[in-house]
Amino acid sequence: MTQELVSVIMPTFNEAHYLAESIECVLGQTYAHLELLITDDGSTNREVSEMLRRYAERDARVRIFFLDENRGAGYARNNSIAEARGRYIAFCDSDDRWIPDKLERQVAFMKERGACLSYTSYFLCDADGEVRGVVRAPKRMTFARLKRDNKIGCLTAMYDVKVCGKMYMPTIRKRQDWGLFLLILKEHGVAYGMSEPLAYYRKRRGSMSAKKYTLVKHNALMYMKVLGYSPLKARLYVWLVFMPTYLVKKVCIGLRNLLGRPHPNPLQGEGT
Repeated sequence: MTQELVSVIMPTFNEAHYLAESIECVLGQTYAHLELLITDDGSTNREVSEMLRRYAERDARVRIFFLDENRGAGYARNNSIAEARGRYIAFCDSDDRWIPDKLERQVAFMKERGACLSYTSYFLCDADGEVRGVVRAPKRMTFARLKRDNKIGCLTAMYDVKVCGKMYMPTIRKRQDWGLFLLILKEHGVAYGMSEPLAYYRKRRGSMSAKKYTLVKHNALMYMKVLGYSPLKARLYVWLVFMPTYLVKKVCIGLRNLLGRPHPNPLQGEGT
């Protein structure tokens, strides 16, 4: 049976330390019919551009694009989405990793469910790549539920262009992935999650995504720009709906990881 092409979207900006590892985890997938589209978001680190060119020369599946100035990860992802040729669009950032059969299992899952959008559980890692916990994916996600808090890890998300059409991230500086998933579910109903952790999210000290409380203003902006809320309604929604939901989620994740068994590391073939 002929495999459907998967377009993997990866933005980069200056960080070369983890880039090769992230690229290798995509190119080493058991599902080989893929293209990796990397848009460099105006990096000033020459090592990044040289590394990208080496991979593009070595593997025809790698396609690289360079922006003249830094516009944000959402803009860089959209640039790659515009160039994508695959039926499926998947996302992997330049410091994250997938297990080797992530795409193979997720494409099969999407076909079985007829899903417009899917996502998976994922491991939480420290800066050195050591597994410190796991985020469990809900079995299904609706627009109303996702609106309360983003429960879809971008590094695990995949949508079907045949069902959704080619969809882009909102042009806001932060929380664009959440906005995209909301737009998809607003039009197409339900997304489905896989319980198996198929990716590794690297949580680095000082990263913007690690500072959730500093993103309150970006959450409010997302509600305004993507969902059309008034400034007052957006702020009320953040404090009265998003924050309680988010805090409950964090407590539940912490308790599960505290009380659970050590998490396996499929990339190393052993537990941590």
